[in-house]
Amino acid sequence: MTDTLVETRLTNGLSCALPASSPLAKLLKSQRTWFGPDARARQRILREAKSVAIVGASPNPTRSSYFVGTYLLQSSDFRVYFVNPNAETILGQKAYPDLASLPEVPDIVDVFRKASDIPAVIDDVVAIGAKTVWVQLGIWNEEAAYYGESKGLTVVMDRCIKVEHARFHGGLHLLGFDTGQISAKKLAR
Repeated sequence: MTDTLVETRLTNGLSCALPASSPLAKLLKSQRTWFGPDARARQRILREAKSVAIVGASPNPTRSSYFVGTYLLQSSDFRVYFVNPNAETILGQKAYPDLASLPEVPDIVDVFRKASDIPAVIDDVVAIGAKTVWVQLGIWNEEAAYYGESKGLTVVMDRCIKVEHARFHGGLHLLGFDTGQISAKKLAR
């Protein structure tokens, strides 16, 4: 039985065929070769955006999408839309069953879905004419990133839109809240 050859992209942009079970193929597959927009480009994306749709938004206050939605509603000027076919409202706002149901084309589609769902979300983003897909922190699908770019999208991946917004707007704090205080002193207990 022969081992299947896989086309492997190297960090220098070249590619080669390697046996799928080889240690080198496994190591190269685990390494990231796609790099999204740098900090200045991400800052520009956030500065120019007027609306954000959160795909995979949850009405559950313990979920990160709920926390991000809360932050965006309270700490940004974005028009925020929640996309979840199983919810009627999230944070007191109407939830939409899909991107095509939104009242406008959002500038950014922020995605809280598992990595294997990202290509389908990208297809939905392209279908509605949105320009940027932002895949949340901890979610990585390199093939989907390349796929999205091939469809003309700006792709941000494995980054939290809340953290990035706070970072660029001076509101980043250890706990994720803007305390309004800057101090190097340790608080007494």
